[in-house]
Amino acid sequence: MNSPLKRCSVAFLFALFFSTVARAQLTLPNSVSARSVSGQFAVVAARQISPLTNQRAVLTNTDFVRLDPALLAVSAERIKTSLWQQLDIDSATPWRGQIFLALHPAQSLDENVTIISSRFNGAWNYRVELPDILARTRLARAVTGVVLLEFANRNADDHSAEIPAWLVEGLSQQLLASKSSEFILSSPAAAQNGVLQNRIVATQRGWDLLLEAHRALQNQPALTFDQLSWPTDAQLAGNDDGVYRASAQLFINELLALKNGGKELRTMLQTLPHFYNWQIAFHDAFRSDFPKPIDLEKWWSLQTINFAALDIGPMWTPAASRDKLDEILRVPVEYRSESNNLPVRAEISVQTVIRNFDSERRDSVLQTKLRDLQLAELRMSPQFAQLTEQYRSVIADYLGEHQSSPRKVILGKHPIAAQSKPTAQETLNKLDALDAQRREVEAKI
Repeated sequence: MNSPLKRCSVAFLFALFFSTVARAQLTLPNSVSARSVSGQFAVVAARQISPLTNQRAVLTNTDFVRLDPALLAVSAERIKTSLWQQLDIDSATPWRGQIFLALHPAQSLDENVTIISSRFNGAWNYRVELPDILARTRLARAVTGVVLLEFANRNADDHSAEIPAWLVEGLSQQLLASKSSEFILSSPAAAQNGVLQNRIVATQRGWDLLLEAHRALQNQPALTFDQLSWPTDAQLAGNDDGVYRASAQLFINELLALKNGGKELRTMLQTLPHFYNWQIAFHDAFRSDFPKPIDLEKWWSLQTINFAALDIGPMWTPAASRDKLDEILRVPVEYRSESNNLPVRAEISVQTVIRNFDSERRDSVLQTKLRDLQLAELRMSPQFAQLTEQYRSVIADYLGEHQSSPRKVILGKHPIAAQSKPTAQETLNKLDALDAQRREVEAKI
């Protein structure tokens, strides 16, 4: 049996070897290296590139990223910045663990990524081995995983944190759904007439980040919390039609929507090293939202039911909702400053329509706006859905949509006349108040 002293010596030698080799790789004569702007990410790669580089599957499939040290260093830094924003972590917080990203020529298009953590002299360092041709999903997952691990292990002693798969998958899918073309940079794929050309992945703006999750879960229910907690290899590889990834993203999206969701996820990460399983850290961090495990199950069941009921299509982001509501509440008109001049196009408010248009033209415009508000309300983000409903209600009241013929309500012995249709001035006052409320909401986003 090995003695404790011998085991300790082996561990010490391994840590020393890892730390020395990782630093030495940046100066090997046959390698190319780069560092990120913060200095936390050090990237090294062999000068030779993968023999798969010129394969048609790589040249035509925008999902594959061709990695080089300089671009990978930038991508890693941007991914970390995005994660810190989602978790409400101060971007000025100094890092502690060095992260070494080692690139090697890809031998296949489905190579795994390996993350090795090592503690030496009171500090944790990390080595991530990646092929130089990699799918965007795997790259985002790898960098997200090691960044979360480095943050969690800042409070670790000898026991490294265990990061749950749903947290890595959910956050990386959120990142990919937002601005993957800005976070993940790829080397030029080909040259034509001496000019390097690159593939661009266009991210459609204005849609809810759960667009792909809607598609993946269109015909299958989201996974339960237990299923998220214990994924299979097939699920992690995406061989379940993306159901696990979509469920994890939805779970993260809903957790972040809680009042202190980002702060509680951050707390969970910070306490992970103190527990031997992440479930205890999770329940401890979210105990104000879910005092008992059954409360979490009920909440998650409700979220998945509501999500499945949204068959109207993806919701708009807050920015897109703001722009759409502003567009609906503007009325395009044409006018002539002089009878012989060409018409000039302008936009006026709904209030101006009520004040200045004749009744027939006014009601026609307001009916159109009422319809547009009704259609848009279901797609609005939560910040603007209530405002949209209130605008719709005010216009409907003015048009008499909420009023039947004049009637009397009998209360006791005395008849009371039903509330009459609001006057134009009352309607204008309500619309002005809603405009002021809308500006406050816009300022917050």
